Amino acid sequence: MAKAGTVALVGRPNAGKSTLSNRLLGERLSIVSDKPQTTRHRMVGILTRDEGQIVFYDTPGIHRPMHRMNREMVREAADALGEADIVCLLVDISQPFGKGEAFLLDLVAKAKQPKIALLNKIDLVKKNKLLPILERYGKAGIFDAIIPISAETGDGCEDLLKVLWKLLPEGEPLYDKELLTIHPERFLVAERIREKILRETRNELPFSTAVLLERWEDPGPEKALRIHAALLVERESQKKILIGHHGDMVKTIGTAARHDLEEFLGRKVFLDLRVRTEDDWRENPRIIADIKRDLHAGTTLDVDDLAGSAESDDAEDGFPDLDQLD
Repeated sequence: MAKAGTVALVGRPNAGKSTLSNRLLGERLSIVSDKPQTTRHRMVGILTRDEGQIVFYDTPGIHRPMHRMNREMVREAADALGEADIVCLLVDISQPFGKGEAFLLDLVAKAKQPKIALLNKIDLVKKNKLLPILERYGKAGIFDAIIPISAETGDGCEDLLKVLWKLLPEGEPLYDKELLTIHPERFLVAERIREKILRETRNELPFSTAVLLERWEDPGPEKALRIHAALLVERESQKKILIGHHGDMVKTIGTAARHDLEEFLGRKVFLDLRVRTEDDWRENPRIIADIKRDLHAGTTLDVDDLAGSAESDDAEDGFPDLDQLD
């Protein structure tokens, strides 16, 4: 009988979870950048083969949250860790082992599901340095498999899939076999626009910027899809930077995003980007709910449900103690 189940990809920021998810799916579903905390939501990717169906949860990096939005991000990762059939802990082995890695080992150890340690970025590490890392994670005694991989080059990824097929339970597909994801087009469009902001900006801007789709006008397949989006920042000084000298920065972002969206959607796109200041929006449950609205489009949740979730008690059962993280 075919296999079917869910696999959570968890780890520290910049461990390579989104790169791995895209590699395993064979499609660019999750946005990728060199900035930590690029992934803000649980991204659901669906791989269907003759062996069965794997539903991947690409989760936000687990870090010490300084804002309400970041607590929501970490909650997404913690929930995925508890719900998945298999947990994959991604480790960036090009970085030294520290308190954050020790914390994640303890956190993953509490999971009752099968667990796999993925030692990522082997393309950046000399082979003689890999053995002691393998020994460290082997001594933890909690993993069903430890697999060195490079999400960037694909090394070890087929080995990972073989192990996943072996560990997954038998069952019918969870989703239609033709689906790549459950996320609606609008959400994926907003993410691709945000990806261009991450690539073009530095310092605090990538973390304090969000994309809200305000209007989506489809006059028919023969005409350009008209997308109007607001780029949110927290301070007027950030707004000036994002607009740029004579509007150069927002034009660069808009041009790159439009080309990407036309390829993604397979049609002409008119893209209108406006930069808007929303003071401390990362602490505002209503704005956080607005950002999540397109992510959850088509579900039974409405914006009031999402706002209520964003306002929920930080001490809720199951939320990890993150004081030791940076």
